[in-house]
Amino acid sequence: MTYETQPRASHFIDGKYVEDSAGAEIEVIYPATGERIATLHAATPAIIEQAIAAARRAQPAWAAMTGSERGRILRRAADLMRERNHDLSVLETRDTGKPYQETSVADATSGADAMEYFGGLAASLTGEHIQLGENWVYTRREPLGLCVGIGAWNYPTQIACWKAAPALACGNAMIFKPSETTPLCALKVAEILHEAGLPAGLCNVVQGMGEVGHALVTDPRVDKVSLTGSVPTGRKVYAAAAEGIKHVTMELGGKSPLIVFEDADIDNAVSGAILGNFYSSGQVCSNGTRVFVHRDIKEAFLERLCARLDKAVIGDPLDEATSFGPMVSQRQLEIALSYVEKGAGEGARLAYGGARLEREGFYMQPTVFADVTDDMVIAREEIFGPVMAVLDFEDEDEVMARANDTEFGLAAGVFTRDLARAHRVAARFEAGTCYINTYNDAPVEAPFGGMKNSGVGRENSKAAIEHYSQLKSVFVRMDDVEAPF
Repeated sequence: MTYETQPRASHFIDGKYVEDSAGAEIEVIYPATGERIATLHAATPAIIEQAIAAARRAQPAWAAMTGSERGRILRRAADLMRERNHDLSVLETRDTGKPYQETSVADATSGADAMEYFGGLAASLTGEHIQLGENWVYTRREPLGLCVGIGAWNYPTQIACWKAAPALACGNAMIFKPSETTPLCALKVAEILHEAGLPAGLCNVVQGMGEVGHALVTDPRVDKVSLTGSVPTGRKVYAAAAEGIKHVTMELGGKSPLIVFEDADIDNAVSGAILGNFYSSGQVCSNGTRVFVHRDIKEAFLERLCARLDKAVIGDPLDEATSFGPMVSQRQLEIALSYVEKGAGEGARLAYGGARLEREGFYMQPTVFADVTDDMVIAREEIFGPVMAVLDFEDEDEVMARANDTEFGLAAGVFTRDLARAHRVAARFEAGTCYINTYNDAPVEAPFGGMKNSGVGRENSKAAIEHYSQLKSVFVRMDDVEAPF
């Protein structure tokens, strides 16, 4: 077992690896083969207490440092992540099954971008002076205290960084609980931050299932919770956090629309649909899985799409030539295949794929359904797998009403050469993250998050600062104080 794929222990607390074998076993399965590559242990109450105590102890001194001092450490961590991109990418591939071709450019690199961006922003987190005649008010931007991050299994390195970087930049401490399905990568993020000079106790990683998350979310010493996950999980976490009046941000699921008008560049639109459905084997929350294609170009779109899917290289995800990898787990594979059955049963036309691949690991073909209608299950429910639904449309007003007819509102995209229409459509989308003539770009400089049931708050960009800090107003009176008696 190589160093990258075997953690030194299950948890990272107070600047070091920590183990407690009394916790329930967590098997880490390599999705490409189904083999176990590591065994971790869920956090016991003693581990959770150790993490919270360490974070609460370390946070005040960290908050008292200047933003420049905090930022310097985050930027150093970004440099280390970039230097070790290969090892971190291999670990991400082993953890998730995503092809190295993808992880080497989209995972640790995105995490490093977050560390660099918020490291650069840390020194700029100043207050405001408000003059009121001779009197005045000043504001202070202060940390929240102890933040808990709960990660999803699809982007373990990126999500850990997207939560830790703004939290630390603002002067908070962080406890991160990765998904039990992909628990390895966050440990390396915490280790690198510590190596970069982060004082012990400020970035802790504890493993576990829902009960560990619940213990963290409900602890009165925790000030903020940030979740990336499903809508059902979000409801539970939101309710638990509300009981303690905690700050909350949530990035949840989606069933996002991608609209392709008759004047679109078809090759670009096909590329966008591939990125929005088959990157990470379809396991991306913002994916544009409802592809509305104008009836005039539908068959041409499908023909080019299927021809492009023939070029997908399905194989060993550690082979740099591989461009399409396995699902993350046997369970997720079974869920995706069950939706293929539902789509066929409801009368959708299977235009491509639809089958499990006869090889070890959790592989299925990229799958496309055509002639899908709005009421079909595959057009209503989030599948989180490589299953695209192609729907016909003729009129802009009609397709906008259909695109927005969903409980979700995470992302949306449009392909058209008519830029006036593009901006008009983007303005009408009921979604927090929208794309014009592209799909699924996620630079750290841009806010990311959803509307409706797809989330609360925003990650990344300057907007994230509002969710990891609070404002204090101080009124200063320069003249005498008047009172009624």
